[in-house]
Amino acid sequence: MNQDLITVATTLALYAAVVISPGPNFALISKLAVSGARSTAVGATFGLAVAATLYAVLSMTGLAIVLTRISWLASAVQIAGGCYLIYLGIMAWTSGGTDKVSAEKSHDSKNILRGFRMGLVVNLSNPKGIAFFIGLYAVAVPPETGLWAKLAIVSGGFALEIIWYGLVTVFLSTRQARSIYDRFGHWIERAIGTLLAGFGLRLISEKL
Repeated sequence: MNQDLITVATTLALYAAVVISPGPNFALISKLAVSGARSTAVGATFGLAVAATLYAVLSMTGLAIVLTRISWLASAVQIAGGCYLIYLGIMAWTSGGTDKVSAEKSHDSKNILRGFRMGLVVNLSNPKGIAFFIGLYAVAVPPETGLWAKLAIVSGGFALEIIWYGLVTVFLSTRQARSIYDRFGHWIERAIGTLLAGFGLRLISEKL
């Protein structure tokens, strides 16, 4: 029991360190939240968490290793994911910092669903997620780890995704953040769009 507790704590600590590190997920949530698309950011947060949980389950059951050995599939997914990130980056550039708050108020449910799809696609289309979970569980989770501990790791990872990106959404959608966006939204959108496109180009270049 004590060993399982240590395993859960160690694994989730490593998971948290990766979740809070900058990447396409953080760029996506930041773009949505600071532009006023709060309900879309909430949906994207759940999309990211569900995708990460799916990868975690696949890795823990050994199915992720099978997927990584199908090289053409992994390459296709990575290229598709790169193209989607580039698309999001271009959309950020062309939006020009336009205000999305009014649209958010009248279509919350649609925006949450739209955000969920965005988060799901962004996270699922990054094969590095599988590599991360395979490596994490190979190092931090011994084969003899109990079922309850594995379930705690999976559910804890889901909670960490929700908590972290939820905090990012709340912080970047405050009045102060919105005030900054109202003044520099055009450049903020372009900066985040450049980051998203850059992540996408890097994913594609690794497979070409």
